Amino acid sequence: MGQGEPGRRERKKAATRQALSSAARELFLERGFDNVTVAEIADAADTAVSTLFAHFPGGKEALVLGDGHERERALAEAVRNRAEQVTILEALREFLATRGPFDPDSDPRSRRVADLVVSTPALRAYARTLWTGCETELARVIAEQTGRDEDDFSLRLLARYVLEIPDLAGIEPDPPAALDAAFASLHRGWPGL
Repeated sequence: MGQGEPGRRERKKAATRQALSSAARELFLERGFDNVTVAEIADAADTAVSTLFAHFPGGKEALVLGDGHERERALAEAVRNRAEQVTILEALREFLATRGPFDPDSDPRSRRVADLVVSTPALRAYARTLWTGCETELARVIAEQTGRDEDDFSLRLLARYVLEIPDLAGIEPDPPAALDAAFASLHRGWPGL
């Protein structure tokens, strides 16, 4: 096995996580989030309920939306790895434009999952918690990229506003247009970022 390649145990864990997540999404799309139990999901993935919670301690919501770590890493990378001529706000808008209800190019299944999240109060609340949980890291990365102090209140405020956009704009009749309007407002408040 080459360096960096996952071992058998890691591959098996990843396969179990994928099986659980896939089973959950299928059941949720078929019957609705509130009409599916964790026992039914575990059974559909041929695992035990304890295995489900070992992989997804966040419960049913985490089966659809994950735990937030990938989201936090991806947000930070969007800011750090932007092209030289792309502003931080443009990079964040581009990043959000590829997520959930904002992605015009999503496949039909992904669109149905995004609609499920927006229309299910528990999933929408969990998604908001995941987004806002990235506030400290996003503010830190913006500070790093701008040479400003990590404790700069205006950067924490900006991070919070950016991370509230998925919840607020995602329920608008035209989410991509609402995303653009939100970032137009942020550009006025933080010119040059």
